[in-house]
Amino acid sequence: QVQLVESGGDLVQAGGSLRLSCVVSGRTASMYVMGWFRQAPGKGREFVAAISKSSSTTYYADSVKGRFTISRDNAKNTAYLQMNSLKPEDTGLYYCAVRSQWLSAVVTTPNDYAYWGQGTQVTVSS
Repeated sequence: QVQLVESGGDLVQAGGSLRLSCVVSGRTASMYVMGWFRQAPGKGREFVAAISKSSSTTYYADSVKGRFTISRDNAKNTAYLQMNSLKPEDTGLYYCAVRSQWLSAVVTTPNDYAYWGQGTQVTVSS
């Protein structure tokens, strides 16, 4: 069974930066396509970014392109989300997720991800 633990969330002013981390345990991170999602109060869970097992492919939501960067260090079993030029609309609970180890496609739908962390809160003040 794989476990995911996110960290790095905080309260930050608009225009600021944060780096989120997601540590994978129980299995080797390189086995999984990894993604970041977020959920604002009263809204559904939305895709933010995803990365292939080898880091060769990355996808981003249009709302974060040019501001956020997803990366991974398989030797550390960790994925990262570098968030720059933060906006109040980026506020939400940020989740890390992985697909089944048997799947390699980088996808954006939450239902296509099998395991989830508990989330880390990001709050951007105006």
